[in-house]
Amino acid sequence: MTVLSLALAAVLGYLLGSLSGSLVLGRFRGIDIRATGSGNAGGTNALRALGWRFALAVVAIDLGKGALAALLAPGLTGAVFADTPAPVTVASVAGFAAVIGHIWPLYFRFRGGKGAGTAVGVIAALAPWCILPLLLVWIITIVGTGYVGLATILAGLSLVPAMWTLGPDPLPPALGWLAITLAVLLVWTHRSNLARLRDGSENRFEKARLMRRRRGPSAPP
Repeated sequence: MTVLSLALAAVLGYLLGSLSGSLVLGRFRGIDIRATGSGNAGGTNALRALGWRFALAVVAIDLGKGALAALLAPGLTGAVFADTPAPVTVASVAGFAAVIGHIWPLYFRFRGGKGAGTAVGVIAALAPWCILPLLLVWIITIVGTGYVGLATILAGLSLVPAMWTLGPDPLPPALGWLAITLAVLLVWTHRSNLARLRDGSENRFEKARLMRRRRGPSAPP
């Protein structure tokens, strides 16, 4: 029953992940967020296009569905199958599938976001010790560069060392694989950001780029 349990967890996670916050809420506003700004169905584009209130609701949904998938899957598979893998394994599969659902949502023609918010929700549920390091890396990068995509990539990559160095000993293999696969996936979904960084056309989030303000020229006397 191991394969069936993991398959059920993956289906549950994927279906939850396909409930894209920006696209669901956008329908109530009569707008498809993918037709505005960068075309990405994520929190950053929602913030730029429709403001912080809309973006906050989007992020809450995207975080919540990742955490919910990871938390619900072990109980659901345990109720259906008598013999199931370890709960952390089932939860990791469901969480990863939720991120996949966010990127390629079933309900929205397989065009979603880049998966960062949902990934954070999964990690918050399964490996909360990683949240502070990820947040610090993200904030430092934003403050120093203003590049949201770069901040997300570096935060995702920091998940791997944070998982092993701060997690339990021994670390459940499922969590190790989850960290690696999420880090690789986030780099892949942000490959267009990397391309724009190389050619100098990547947009900056100037309001968060505090280092520039501190290093800027002094006001005239």
